[in-house]
Amino acid sequence: NVPEDQADKLLLSSWGLPKAVVEKYHSLGVVQMFEWQAECLMLGQVLEGKNLVYSAPTSAGKTLVAELLILKRVLETRKKALLILPFVSVAKEKKSYLQ
Repeated sequence: NVPEDQADKLLLSSWGLPKAVVEKYHSLGVVQMFEWQAECLMLGQVLEGKNLVYSAPTSAGKTLVAELLILKRVLETRKKALLILPFVSVAKEKKSYLQ
């Protein structure tokens, strides 16, 4: 569980993302994360590029965790990232979404 003193970590706006990115998520109805998503991002040195393995049911929000990790790393390190998706339709959706 997310400690009470870190409850603001549930809000997307508290993760240091550019305003335009946060606004885009907000326009899609994503204002905050589930506790388990914030917990994933706060584990160990995940935000510094260490590995993260997590499992959740279909449509639980796994992709949001991956997107936030990728966005933060790309913006902070100015390096490229590779996002592998299982279906062409999902890849096309994410391409449009992330642009």
